[in-house]
Amino acid sequence: MANITLGGNPINTNGELPKIGSKAPDFSLVKNDLSIATLADFSGSKLVLNIFPSIDTPTCATSVRTFNAKASTTANTKVLCISRDLPFAQKRFCGTEGLENVENLSDFKTGNFGKDYGLEITDSVLAGLHSRVVLVIDENGMVKYAEQVPEIADEPNYELALAAL
Repeated sequence: MANITLGGNPINTNGELPKIGSKAPDFSLVKNDLSIATLADFSGSKLVLNIFPSIDTPTCATSVRTFNAKASTTANTKVLCISRDLPFAQKRFCGTEGLENVENLSDFKTGNFGKDYGLEITDSVLAGLHSRVVLVIDENGMVKYAEQVPEIADEPNYELALAAL
């Protein structure tokens, strides 16, 4: 379990992130058109998994905008923005912001992604949501970078994440 904070107050996750050098766990997440996406769908591409509690918070919105800008300059890379938000909210946000270089995926149906990746918040007012995490996965599905952001309101280290590509 990871010990993180929300406004400086300790909260916990259900486990640990996948280890660098390990195979990324498969997932089944809902796309904006309500179809299902799995890890295998992205085989052959480098992935940045930008994971957060909700698209409707300022820090989450900033991370989506930042990775959108960076993704347009990185070859063979897809940025997957993952939360428990409904796909409709994710689509609305990206449409309003004009974001075209990220793909939103929702864990709203089961929450299994958060559980399987060890990043589901288990206590506090955010219990059941995802913690703020960035994972980089290579073309072969191997984890190259894993960052559990220690304070929910802080931004991830974009430079280190992108350097892992």
